Amino acid sequence: MTVRRGNTRASILEASVDLFGSRGFAATSLDDIAGRVGVAKQTLLYWFPSKDELLDAVLEQTALELAAVIEAAVRAAADAPLARIEAVVKAVFRPAVRRPALLGLVREVSRLSPAHAERLTMQVQPFVRRATDYLREQMDAGMLRRADPGLVIALAYATVTGIATEPEALRAVEWPVTAIGLRRLRNELIAFVLAALRP
Repeated sequence: MTVRRGNTRASILEASVDLFGSRGFAATSLDDIAGRVGVAKQTLLYWFPSKDELLDAVLEQTALELAAVIEAAVRAAADAPLARIEAVVKAVFRPAVRRPALLGLVREVSRLSPAHAERLTMQVQPFVRRATDYLREQMDAGMLRRADPGLVIALAYATVTGIATEPEALRAVEWPVTAIGLRRLRNELIAFVLAALRP
């Protein structure tokens, strides 16, 4: 990876997402990240004085990326709850197919200290609250079948991240772990969620 002047910080964050998400936080050293970016370890430490500070910045960046993808999908979708839900599932699945390490990093949070997990939770909580309120409003209006909105979001999230980050589970049921297989799986998940919420 060639680093252009002025993009060093962004390149470090990008490499960290890939390495933390694919190898795990504990198994990735600052030397690994510096080597991936093509800078000296001291340069990395200039931007991020410790591995923990780097992780905090990576988690913040990941939350922002996922939120931006979802917000864009909601804005582009038709103004109907089922259409918006479908758009959000597709949007979250996109990084699962194109950049699995991004969701691998989210999975990695469960293995980190409570302080790191808490910081990521604080980053995504406003978005989750808005999504929960939206589902509740649509259920109250009779546009969606009554269910626990928080549980619907948690189940959809767990399904997407589990599929994206645990390919062995798919191999166990003889599902092809390929881009085509993941797209088919996305469509199955969408059909399942829409059937569960259709009034």
